Amino acid sequence: MNDYNIRDLELAGVKWELADVPFVLRAKWNGAQNTQTQTTTTPNVHAGLQHVTVVPPISPIETVSVDTAISMASRPGDLDNLIRMIGEFNHPLRSVATKTVFPNIAKNPNGLVVITDVPGADDDASGCVLSGGAGELFDKMLSAIGMSRDNVSIVPIVFWRTPGGRTPTADELALTRPFLNRILEFLSPKMILTLGATPAMEIAGIQLAHAHGRVSVTESGTTVMSIYHPNYLMLKPSAKRDAWTALQELQKMLKNQ
Repeated sequence: MNDYNIRDLELAGVKWELADVPFVLRAKWNGAQNTQTQTTTTPNVHAGLQHVTVVPPISPIETVSVDTAISMASRPGDLDNLIRMIGEFNHPLRSVATKTVFPNIAKNPNGLVVITDVPGADDDASGCVLSGGAGELFDKMLSAIGMSRDNVSIVPIVFWRTPGGRTPTADELALTRPFLNRILEFLSPKMILTLGATPAMEIAGIQLAHAHGRVSVTESGTTVMSIYHPNYLMLKPSAKRDAWTALQELQKMLKNQ
């Protein structure tokens, strides 16, 4: 891969694990040559090239069980200690992420909790949820309905960036869910707003592509609205109209509760 291609991917937020020797070229030549031109003909090396990718192994980490996660999440008696425990939890994604991305806990909560998708590259670098361009856009979305991070808590669906920002596996989500559930217990939200496809499925059990702006109710009785992630809105500005309509409805619902 050319250097400029790698740079483009880095700018897009994609992480690559590169070995010291990215690939090995092995030429095979069966020696079948024209005997009359054997001394002057250059063998067609390219026809026999084999590309062997060398991927550095990920260091093994101690396996953590869901029972362990449930036990740990149940211990803290307050939100501050729970957040501290998240920073100490040996989740498998810790070995590939740069930083733990902690929730933004509102100083003056208004009853709304936002559950956002996998941390982005900016989040991974800063340790702050919804950083960079996505965060700036979401702050504008909140401001448009009279809210801000001072009164809206924001919690990532997982607290560490996945390799390349891929969708978390079922096991990765299961290990994080006890902490997310415990946070919601402490916050007791009136409403939950999910951002992105993974939170929509995990929290509301819906496919966002077919149910943007849909309102549902969790097993605990909390009302949930699911909308696009700000990253998607930046890639597809035409979807902002649907997001704005959903946010206006969200604002009305909060006022009526």
